[in-house]
Amino acid sequence: MKIKKELVKRDVAGDIILVPVGKTVYDSNGLFVLNELGEFLWDRLEAADSEEALLGAVLEEYEVTEEIAREDIRKFLNRLRELGIL
Repeated sequence: MKIKKELVKRDVAGDIILVPVGKTVYDSNGLFVLNELGEFLWDRLEAADSEEALLGAVLEEYEVTEEIAREDIRKFLNRLRELGIL
């Protein structure tokens, strides 16, 4: 999957934050905070060729049903699309 904006992941006092850099600073409305699953998915986005690849990774890493994992991934990706990140 292709990330369209320049964002750098940082750990700030235990919070995982995506910080806009470069031209993205002008297009962005601030910082983006990720929860544990958001960070997990973010770290795998560019290597993943599909939502199914992300689903497989989530199911391997977490004890969660496929239905819940699929819904969480869908929400995360939709939000990134809404923000023009993905």
